[in-house]
Amino acid sequence: MSGGFVFSEKPITIESGNGTTVVDDRGTEYLDLGASYACVPLGHGHPAVQSAVRDQLDRITYVQASYPNPARTALYERLAEAGPGDADNVWLCNSGTEANEAALKFARSATNSTKIVATMQAFHGRTMGALATTWKDKYKKHYEPLIDGVEFVPYDDADAMAEAVDPDTAAVIVEPVQGEGGINPASAAYLQAVREVTADNDAAMIVDEVQTGLGRTGSLWAIEQAEVVPDVLTTAKGLGNGFPIGATLCRDWIADDYGNHASTFSGGPVISAAAGATVDTIVADGIPDHAATMGERLRSGLRDRLGDRVREVRGEGLMVGIEVKRNANRILKELAIEHQVLALPAGRTVVRLLPPLTIDESEIDQAIDALDSAIGGSS
Repeated sequence: MSGGFVFSEKPITIESGNGTTVVDDRGTEYLDLGASYACVPLGHGHPAVQSAVRDQLDRITYVQASYPNPARTALYERLAEAGPGDADNVWLCNSGTEANEAALKFARSATNSTKIVATMQAFHGRTMGALATTWKDKYKKHYEPLIDGVEFVPYDDADAMAEAVDPDTAAVIVEPVQGEGGINPASAAYLQAVREVTADNDAAMIVDEVQTGLGRTGSLWAIEQAEVVPDVLTTAKGLGNGFPIGATLCRDWIADDYGNHASTFSGGPVISAAAGATVDTIVADGIPDHAATMGERLRSGLRDRLGDRVREVRGEGLMVGIEVKRNANRILKELAIEHQVLALPAGRTVVRLLPPLTIDESEIDQAIDALDSAIGGSS
């Protein structure tokens, strides 16, 4: 068996990158509107992150989390300060699915209940617990039986959520904007209703900000726009600007009775240095405000240019979905081959745009031109 079988590889070999641009093995430059699923919010090769990593490599590569390390301790403090409200207890891991897995375990331990309420079209990860709260069968059917006690309700439906949550509920897990599900933003009223019904039933509200967090939607955390403080918030993808790290942020009542959970590679010094530099830069440079401005330019420009050739342009900040009338993958292929622009799917009919949050006006306009041409008149 040859290597690389886990992923279906694209016919473009990426060798280098700088800012919003990546370069293949033939020297062709591409505007990266996917940022590798939002994993490089500051763009490729950001100097602050690169410098922090090099400096840490010269000190020590790895020490397990039972030994304090300055880079890890500093990251704990940065995330505690940046977290929404009093969700300031930090557990570090290696990915979004691990962050969500921890959140589900913490909620079950703190509440002594087992029922989890999740939403239709949700995606929370691929480990056995997180996978059980993920909607689509294509991700789950080969690995069943998964953990039981998960109930799915329609997304952005406060009445259905209120009916599902009861005193036996350990947690509700919800994305402020569904990513894999098609770039579906929830209303502020819905998220506020989830907060109310979980509090009334002594259940945890888990907000999955693996893809939406760290400025992506125009605020540091998407949940802030609803003026809601969850019991648990998870983040990953962009946290290390390309380095693998996830985090679970919890309020005291969760952290005080989280159970017995651990990870060998929790917050390694090099990864912590990368994440610390990433968070510092996002906050200090006003990246969320920039993402809000550029996102509005992108969405309004696409709506003006594409009109009724597409079903909808939706999203928040620089998390944008274009619902098209034909196979999104055909459009993505044309974008890459004919226009040297890389984007992502979100299901069969949604073109997903998750560019680096540092993208500028001229690059936004380049993206609009390319999408206008690739979508054409038969979308």
